[in-house]
Formats: sequence, structure tokens, C-alpha cells
Amino acid sequence: MKYDKIPAEVLNLLKKGTVIPALPLALNSKRKLDIRRQRALLRYYLDAGAGGVAVAVHTTQFAIRNPDVALYGPLLELANEEFNKFVARTKKPVIRIAGVIGRTEQALKEADLALQNGFHAVLLSVAAFKDATNDEIIDHCRKIAEVIPVIGFYLQPAVGGRKLDINFWREFAGIENVIAIKIAPFNRYQTLDVIRGVVESGRDDQIALYTGNDDNILVDLLTEYQITTGKKTVSKKICGGLLGHWAVWTRSAVKLLNDVHDGRFDNDIQQTLMLANKITDSNAAFFDSANNFAGCITGLHEVLRRQGLLEGLWTLDPDETLSPGQLQEIDRVYNSYPELNDDAFIAENLERWLS
Repeated sequence: MKYDKIPAEVLNLLKKGTVIPALPLALNSKRKLDIRRQRALLRYYLDAGAGGVAVAVHTTQFAIRNPDVALYGPLLELANEEFNKFVARTKKPVIRIAGVIGRTEQALKEADLALQNGFHAVLLSVAAFKDATNDEIIDHCRKIAEVIPVIGFYLQPAVGGRKLDINFWREFAGIENVIAIKIAPFNRYQTLDVIRGVVESGRDDQIALYTGNDDNILVDLLTEYQITTGKKTVSKKICGGLLGHWAVWTRSAVKLLNDVHDGRFDNDIQQTLMLANKITDSNAAFFDSANNFAGCITGLHEVLRRQGLLEGLWTLDPDETLSPGQLQEIDRVYNSYPELNDDAFIAENLERWLS
């Protein structure tokens, strides 16, 4: 499917910029899919104002693809059902993104499943190509882009990614069916490499940039980059976020991005930077930065458990738990920044979402 087959209202929303949470996996105490709570999570994100959801990505746990788990296809199907219900009820567009990983054979199968289940694009991880050359990775990306529109993904090395230089991003952005890039190296230099690569590809007006830098969310959204290429200077901004952090406190994230788009931060730099630091501090607790992100998934689960959306912190890996001291850190940021949570919104709607 070529990108021009995506509904115009969906493409326009992607380019304008929106909130796209990365979907956590809802499990019961037996570590099996909790269908009721998985649907509730999707309903929460959509009713909170998210413009899309990324399914089967890092936050959803890569192990959903293991043969003994086999949840990749069922999750795409379940998510598509909820997307369809929401669109039928509200007439609002929803950007449907599926995570795709692995070497080319696996990635092609996953891309095909995403297409079959009504997804508009895939978030393409190239973490499986640890020692490959740029040309080898670009060839892989081209093959996936022949199946479905692609969103690039710069995943930070701490959680399995690899370094990708500006030459890679210039070539990648030149692939016609690439429609966006999630920038998530947690590194300012590497973030700039992506933006330079997109501008130097000549397709900057066709590719939307989304922050995945959970440590720098607000500053990323407010920064305008000016890139000179040849005799031309191009201005480019990161228009939205595709974030694990936005899997929690999503209603507040929607307000934040709306405020960015409306220019409400333009005249008060100090207050804006203080807010940016509060968000980063919260992310440090949720993502467990003190322990090299070991508790990044369970930290999000803990917030959702407190709010009633999840029943427990269970993941597919029984050894995956909160790190020592992480619970106290989540308590601290909850108490320090009560204005950032959306507990009241969830309390008002939880019963309906779980029904």
C-alpha cells in the first residue's frame, strides 16, 4: 500500500502532529492477555484525545511474537476493532501504527499482518541489524516500504537500538513510502542527525517528525531547527510525539501538545523550562533511568495500576519487576507534580471503558 492510499484526514493529522501513545500489554495474574483491560486501555487513549496508537511496539513487549505467546496478530485484530468502533462513534480519524521488528523475512510477515488488520503504517525497528552496513539496512527498509507505509525508528541503544548516522537517515528519508520518523535516541546530537538527514533528503515537507525522546519531550516539541542545505535554509519542527511516556497521563499529554500548537508557551521561557523538567523528572521515575531503564515497562504498569486500568504489573517475563527504589520514585513524582496526572479523568470514565 502506498502512502497516498491512507485517508487524507489521517495523513493530515499525522503531519499536523498528534499524541500517539505506545500501547502497554494488559495481562492477568496468569500472564495471559486480559482482553477487557486491553480494550479499556485503547478506549482510554482514544477518549483522552490521542490521535493514534502504536501497537506491538517496545512498550507492548517484543516477546508477544514468541511462539509460546503468539499475541502479535490477536493484538492487531483487537486494536483494529476498537479503532473502528471509535471512528464509527466519533467520526474522528485514528492513526493506526503497528510495530515491526526482526530481519527481513519476519518483518515482511508482520508488515503484511498489519496491512490485513487495517493499519496505516508500521513503526520499523532495525535493531536486529546490529552490525549491518547502511546499505543492508536501507535495502531491508525498502522491502518493507513496498508493502506498507513506514515510520522510521531511532531506538536508543540502552533498550536494544543501535547508532544510525546521518548518511543512513538521508538515504532512509529518500524512500518514497516513508511518511514519518520517531526520534528516540535520547541524545541531542543523534536527534539532530535525523533532522539534518530528512532535510538533506529533499523530502522534509513529506515526512513528519515525532519525538520519542522521553527525556526531552517538551523541549523537542518547542524547538525549531534551521538546516542549511546547498543555498537553501529549511525550517523543520518535531510536530508530535510517539511515546511510551504518553502511555500514562495521556489526557495531560494531549493538553500539553495542544498548548504547544497554540503557542501558549511562547512568552514564558522560565515557566516552560520548569514544566519541561517536571515532565523529565516524572519520566525518570516511570522509565527507571537510575537503573538503565530496567523497569521502564513495569513503571508504566504501576501508574496504570494505580489508576485502575491495569490489575497488576505482570509482564511476559516473570523476572521483570520494578527496580529497587523505583516505587518510591513514582510516589515522589506523583506527590510533587499532581497537576500532571489525569487520575480524575480516568476515574470518571473507567467503569465505561471496562464494560
